[in-house]
Amino acid sequence: MLRMNTPLASKHHGPTPAAAAHALPAGQGTLVARAAVLALHDELALAPKPGLVSFADSGSHDDMDAQTFLRSLMALRGYFGAIHGLGAQGAPFAALERCGIAAEATMLQATQGINTHRGAIFILGLLCAAVGRVQAHGGAATPEAVRDALRATWGAELAERAQRTSQLPGGVAARRWGLRSASEEAALAFPAVFEVGLPAWRQAQSAGWSHQQVQAQAFFALLGQLDDCNLAHRGGLKGLHWARAQAHGFLAVGGAGAPGWEASAWALHRRFVARRLSPGGCADGLSALCFLQRVGRIA
Repeated sequence: MLRMNTPLASKHHGPTPAAAAHALPAGQGTLVARAAVLALHDELALAPKPGLVSFADSGSHDDMDAQTFLRSLMALRGYFGAIHGLGAQGAPFAALERCGIAAEATMLQATQGINTHRGAIFILGLLCAAVGRVQAHGGAATPEAVRDALRATWGAELAERAQRTSQLPGGVAARRWGLRSASEEAALAFPAVFEVGLPAWRQAQSAGWSHQQVQAQAFFALLGQLDDCNLAHRGGLKGLHWARAQAHGFLAVGGAGAPGWEASAWALHRRFVARRLSPGGCADGLSALCFLQRVGRIA
């Protein structure tokens, strides 16, 4: 998962003049923060979800369970509201990053040092900020508008950050594996979420599938394509390619729309656990999709 604690020198020192184009409705930040927390709960509640923690079991993790995740997500409520407000002001990325670093410390305090949501703090934080930016200009927080705001407001800073973090251990490892790092994914405004997961979500939703099926289909779509460095860290490139092949096989026979899909997904879960593989980047992507869907209903 992507850490936020790399300082970024910014050319900006405060809100842009256009930041106050529209006053946000009272309580809007609270609603967006609630959507983010519920999105984290959505991700936790989805099962089966190969290798990951859910209310059913702890997946490939020995140091955390669903209760650990619940303590973490409840501790992050204030963070999502705060970074939404910074986004509405058009604050520079450095300010968002400081907010995220503080949120990470809050998470670790709540979990007694266990990393449950470091990646989600980054991706959901940026999306909350982008929603604030859209709303500050009187727009509807559609996925397309949120992505456009992310690119327009922080794209250059995120690209600069991706270049610098390529020299850090996580970036070096990604280059060694030939993968796109989490920093690079952010600099591109999360193509896996918006170009892979979101179309899969919408297609499944249009087909009339249940909410569980929609979420599962989007998750497996991400699993099949995202450069999930968590998988590579645990299982090397061999583990990542194996995990992708399992996702492709699942989707090829109908995915979450196929008869008996849950049994097939549970079987995959057991295989992931046996290999100690955990697609944490895909979990973060699923949380982002759940957030986009939730915030679209309140914006």
